[in-house]
Amino acid sequence: MSRISRRIFLAFALLVTGLAQAQLSIEITGAGANRIPVAIVDFPGDPVASRVITATVRSDLERSGLFRLVDHNSLAFDENAPINHADWKSKGADALAAGSIARSADGRMEARFRLYDSQKGVSLGGAAYVTSNTQLRAAGHRIADYIYEKLTGEKGVFSTRIAYVVKSRGQFLLQIADSDGQNAATALTSSEPIISPVWSPDGGKLAYVSFEKKKPVIYVHSLSSGQRIIVANFKGSNSAPAWSPDGRKLAVVLSKDGNSQIYTVNADGSGLQRVTQSSGIDTEPRYSADGGSIFFTSDRGGSPQVYQVGANGGDSRRVTFEGSYNVSPRPSPDGKSLAFITRREGRFQLAAMDLASRQVQVLSDSNKDESPSFAPNSRMILIATEIGGRGVLSAVSSDGRIKQRLTVAAGDVREPAWGPYYQ
Repeated sequence: MSRISRRIFLAFALLVTGLAQAQLSIEITGAGANRIPVAIVDFPGDPVASRVITATVRSDLERSGLFRLVDHNSLAFDENAPINHADWKSKGADALAAGSIARSADGRMEARFRLYDSQKGVSLGGAAYVTSNTQLRAAGHRIADYIYEKLTGEKGVFSTRIAYVVKSRGQFLLQIADSDGQNAATALTSSEPIISPVWSPDGGKLAYVSFEKKKPVIYVHSLSSGQRIIVANFKGSNSAPAWSPDGRKLAVVLSKDGNSQIYTVNADGSGLQRVTQSSGIDTEPRYSADGGSIFFTSDRGGSPQVYQVGANGGDSRRVTFEGSYNVSPRPSPDGKSLAFITRREGRFQLAAMDLASRQVQVLSDSNKDESPSFAPNSRMILIATEIGGRGVLSAVSSDGRIKQRLTVAAGDVREPAWGPYYQ
């Protein structure tokens, strides 16, 4: 596996009174074996906007682990300039992106770009994005997504968002940030724990568990309005929410009838239905990609293992058989694999199962992994882990080759959730 030693430091502000600015550090610790060499030249036009957009594009592509940036020698030309493909080919670039930044009549910025295949000497297409001065990085993410998809055949996830919980100075902050950790904002601050955030399929809501009522209660939180509703506050524990793919229901874990069991409930809190019926503890539900079944963790067989049951109940079948401890199942959005946490020789590590072949691969080399969350293109998995006694986030590709580490100096970071595609 190739190694990249450089660090990319990204600053973001914690939007909570009394908390100082924190640094999110992204360390790329592993990259793909055959990275695509690509050149991103400077975009002529507004110099400040150009720097923001091109820096975002370059950073996105590099941290993906799939691209190697070719030195552009500070050259700047727009998307309509004639391209000397032989020259760029001799520089080692398989692809080249050029563009321009202009201010429209209404004061907004327009970013135009075109992508070229330097090896074949042809254009691969382009696009234009109109954006405000405060959304320049968003335009950069969209350009990077376009390049990523054209050159890999997979949809990019740079425009997506992540959610996570930071514990700092006795407070718990539910944070939302761009996929690279920038533009972090606080959706909720509490003196009590916040756990298990999950994104609605449309990206407009978060479901999570809050202990603000001195017990675990499940909320659904609208990110645009800030309004919250309680969807599960029954006797005992209410935990581990998971959205159905259509966004109409949540699978939840309730102990109101004894042991923790899997139930489903409508997104407004109505229509409660029990799904599992066992003498053990059933927890950590996640809908399959097609919504037809639910994966979950259960100790019904004597040790924690992953099981699968129909979305409306019925017989359950065991899914994991290697090892005596397998928990936190997370099916990939493409339905091809299942991520989970396995215990091997006392180490809690991220693993993935190919659902067709049932082959299992351990993807991480850490010791205390938890809370896996797939990127919407199924390429990367975000996890919480612990290094030096402090909670950090890591991202690992589904083949284990590409690895990143995300840390916040201000406190522990846990409970990551990768949001859906940009809407």
